[in-house]
Amino acid sequence: MHCPSRRRFLDSALATSVVAGLGALAGVGPLFAAPAASAPLLTRPIPSSGEQLPVIGAGTSGSYDVAIGSPEYAQLQQVAKIFFDGGARLIDTSPNYGRSDEVVGSLLHDGGWRDKAFIATKIAADSRQAAEAQWAESLRRLRTGKVELLQVHNLRDWQAQLAYARELKAQGKTRYVGVTHYTDAGLPELERILRGEKLDFIQIHYSVNSTNAARTVLPLAQDKGVAVLVNRAFDDGKLFAQVKDVPLPGWAAEAGVTSWAQMFLKFAISHPAVTVVIPATGKPERQLDQLKAGRGPLLTAAQQQELVRQFAA
Repeated sequence: MHCPSRRRFLDSALATSVVAGLGALAGVGPLFAAPAASAPLLTRPIPSSGEQLPVIGAGTSGSYDVAIGSPEYAQLQQVAKIFFDGGARLIDTSPNYGRSDEVVGSLLHDGGWRDKAFIATKIAADSRQAAEAQWAESLRRLRTGKVELLQVHNLRDWQAQLAYARELKAQGKTRYVGVTHYTDAGLPELERILRGEKLDFIQIHYSVNSTNAARTVLPLAQDKGVAVLVNRAFDDGKLFAQVKDVPLPGWAAEAGVTSWAQMFLKFAISHPAVTVVIPATGKPERQLDQLKAGRGPLLTAAQQQELVRQFAA
């Protein structure tokens, strides 16, 4: 049984943040395009520059940690083609994700997609010397001389590493800088950083069953003009176990939603602070399905509240 007071709080908080944000965005054409098979992906601006990004991106943790030349790599070549042909751009990777950097670099090189790609990678180091070595290796593995976004991974030594990322930005090695985390434990520190530092991006988890970021961090990022990448929109796949054999809500068709994956992704991008959601997949059919979440209408506040109630712990 769900706690009534918690339910009321979630409903109120979510409704307030979503309705206020959607009201502010009312009339912005690309966000409310009519659903169509050939419709372009919805886009949102990076507040610090105005550059538009398609709302569906790609994560690489796990799914891209494969051997180049393997059958799994051949599938990823199909995934990447579907991704870029569908109008998506942002690929999020990290030197901590095994072979993912190398695979991303190889895919972009072999497919001729580097100019289309918005590469978001990370620094995960505890010293300046380690960060410099890691950065040089990341560029080598990614087969590029610069990236679009450099993030401090999971707030690790964030003061020193954010300063280094800013140096690289000043040198033209990255266009944007930010910080990341992936659990509720990081929310208080993210809030403090947002209040005290000038950032281009943050990356945080946000899903139908984990909405605490909507209480402070997401509204604060929107107020401060900071773009938001959302990870773990599927709660590392746990949400799919919960909806096995569970039908979609009756209103799903109104939102242009035909799968639970689309529903979970559309929930994330329906928050007005969210810029891009970054699900990971190594399956071509799943990539096709995920891109559909970036087209058609967003979820209404009432629809979002219903999902929060359904998945509240």
